[in-house]
Amino acid sequence: MDDPALPEATYRAVLADLARVNRATLAYRPTLAFLDRALAGRDSVRLLDVGYGQGDMLRRIAAWAETNGKKAELVGVDLNPNSALVARETTPEGVPIRYHTGDYADLVGGGWDVIVSSLVAHHMGREELVLFLRFMEAEARAGWFVNDLHRHAVSYAGYPLLAWAARWHPIVRADGRTSIARSYRPAEWPALLAEAGVTGARIERHFPFRLCVSQTR
Repeated sequence: MDDPALPEATYRAVLADLARVNRATLAYRPTLAFLDRALAGRDSVRLLDVGYGQGDMLRRIAAWAETNGKKAELVGVDLNPNSALVARETTPEGVPIRYHTGDYADLVGGGWDVIVSSLVAHHMGREELVLFLRFMEAEARAGWFVNDLHRHAVSYAGYPLLAWAARWHPIVRADGRTSIARSYRPAEWPALLAEAGVTGARIERHFPFRLCVSQTR
């Protein structure tokens, strides 16, 4: 799905099924739990989501903010221009989200309280990921959160069965297993954080097979 030549209709179908994967695998819970922790006592948030895809995580965050009485300014940035088209179509009017196409590095100095990402880290090479960690550490005033996959033999073996049973798009079936193979184990994150100059970050596993890394101020 990283292929920029992928037809728009195919990309749209893939994003729709990836949102279903997120729902089926309880992917929103770790990010929302982090926001509960990082933004406790604050009545507003300016948040950046890097690699928003269909925008489903941002919509969940918008609902969380409304439920918790927090004024939210939510911004997403994604390299693929088709993401913006799909995310805007699937986001109801009045939801405080702005979708941008481009590189997160162009958003330095944006005054972010929180920076989050979901299923993005394993798409980055080591050098890219270290640069991303440095960006978040420097730019996020209240904290940052990486929500990614946990490379594990059980998830690698079991995902194809889940994807087949759910009848997800063939690209989602294939890409899911590739993504698991490219993701990290808990023991690999300390070296990445050290290389990025990050101290005090939390590395946590969340059911089922999510590995999340966070920093709070």
